[in-house]
Amino acid sequence: MNSSNLQSHPTAPPHLFTSIDMGTNSFKLLIVHADPSTRSFVPVERLKEPVVLSRESPTSISPQSQSRAIQSLRRFKSLILSHNVPLNQIRCVATEALRRAENQKHFVETALDDVGIQIDVLSGEEEARLVYLGVLQFLPVFERSVLCIDIGGGSTEFVIGKRGEVKLAVSLKLGHVNLTQMCVGLVEMREYIRGVIDESSLGERLREFEGFEVVVGSSGTIRAIENAVFSGYGSDLCHLEEGYKRDWRFGRRELSGVVERLCSEGDEGLIRREGFFGRRAEFIVAGAVLLEEIFEALGIEEMEVSEYALAEGVIADSLGKAFGGLYDLNANARWRSVMRLATRLNGKKRMNHAVHCANIAKEMFVGLRKCNEFNVVLDDKDLEYLEAACFLHNIGIITGKKGYHKQSYHIIKNGDHLYSYTAEEVELIALLTRYQRKKFPKLDRAPFKNFAEKAKRKFIIMCLIIRLSVLLQRSESMDLQEVEFLESTNSFKLVLKQQNQESLVIGSQDQAEEKSDALHMEQEVEHFKRFSCNEMSGYQQVPIIALEAVTAKKSENDNNFSLISYSRRKWWLFFLPENQSDGFLSSTVVLKC
Repeated sequence: MNSSNLQSHPTAPPHLFTSIDMGTNSFKLLIVHADPSTRSFVPVERLKEPVVLSRESPTSISPQSQSRAIQSLRRFKSLILSHNVPLNQIRCVATEALRRAENQKHFVETALDDVGIQIDVLSGEEEARLVYLGVLQFLPVFERSVLCIDIGGGSTEFVIGKRGEVKLAVSLKLGHVNLTQMCVGLVEMREYIRGVIDESSLGERLREFEGFEVVVGSSGTIRAIENAVFSGYGSDLCHLEEGYKRDWRFGRRELSGVVERLCSEGDEGLIRREGFFGRRAEFIVAGAVLLEEIFEALGIEEMEVSEYALAEGVIADSLGKAFGGLYDLNANARWRSVMRLATRLNGKKRMNHAVHCANIAKEMFVGLRKCNEFNVVLDDKDLEYLEAACFLHNIGIITGKKGYHKQSYHIIKNGDHLYSYTAEEVELIALLTRYQRKKFPKLDRAPFKNFAEKAKRKFIIMCLIIRLSVLLQRSESMDLQEVEFLESTNSFKLVLKQQNQESLVIGSQDQAEEKSDALHMEQEVEHFKRFSCNEMSGYQQVPIIALEAVTAKKSENDNNFSLISYSRRKWWLFFLPENQSDGFLSSTVVLKC
């Protein structure tokens, strides 16, 4: 491979940006879609791989580490190419492991020659600045003096910032990986940490800036500790509160409880630790002890936790350069509160589903808005409400799958999570998540009976869109890559690009699920049919609605693609062949009126 393989695609989406964070412990890929008009970005793809660059040597990149790193970058490159991200909108950064590596230059050149990715080795201060930018994309702390702390595998970054301006940035060579490798026991580890902090005069330097109003932790280690605190890892009792009621913060006493449990565990405890912390278990003791020493040295009593850090900071920095004055670090706090809630309550898989759902819904909304036949005007705020509902539609699953749409409604309506939205706007978003599935809303009952007629029609359109979008995105037979909505004088055509995959063996349970989805899909089409019959002029007499979602499967007897259907119902899912030279298959949903 070489750099010529990674170049801008002539039809590449102009607002896709990528960051690669080559940390000491793990590599992280983030692909986002940025919207300069709303001054926000939405994660499209995330991938994390445990490379551990300093596994064999703390001062150089060993051949084994280089091999793991290159393999990981190749997988990242494959994903980047599949999304057609423009070359000038890709930034790859490296941190402490490469900063101190004796063979840094050789590794950077090898990666460029092999994978075609240029690596930017950050200084510790620049890494700290980017971490702060990432935090600003997640938490509403722009107006406050904030101390950000990010514990990595090879270093810990400290930065004080206010209103987007960095007042102080410090990087100390204290990381959970190098501490685990260097220190034999806990006493030695604590003494070493205190020595490095004292030598840096970190406390005195922070006091020169008149302290800080809030402390934010942004690393995977700190997020894992917060999860341990919430789950009762440091005590014999587990929390009984629902996940959505947590504060995503913890105090010194709670941190000490987790550290004490981690440091006193025997062989049985080690098994428990590995089960709870997963791959992070190897380094979590060092990370927790380091954080406890930082709390003590700096007089920290409480820490808030950010899900965003360096990777998102790199994206924000790239957007600032690409969009100039159009990208404001403090803009659109409303939308960021939606993304904050979605990110915290959705796991990676559910977040991917939410992204796909929002993509389908947006295309349908934009397409329908171009149609002059509807007796209602859809505006940009309606799209914001719809997208918010799509990103939040499955957060209720955190309490269990049964009735999760109702739980999503209650979390949004009663949780005080959405920032700068009016009570009416919050209720509208909550209602869209409530009626994404199951019963269709009855407009003559509360709370809809108090809606104005125009508001009722708008809500029904958005409800129809989210219900269809949820059904389409959850179909496991469709790995949606691109969505396009085409409108004409008498029909709407939704084109879904599907990544070509090996055929799946369908069992009886799968067939039952397919038939269940078939019934749900037919019901949603009937809802759309009834609405279009009432709302569109000129076609009230005999509306015909056909819905097709197409994919392909090779016949067992020959190399031809065959038509497969699990239902003979008039409006159901058909599997059809589609010849595509780029390795993709098109899926089409047609709503004809």
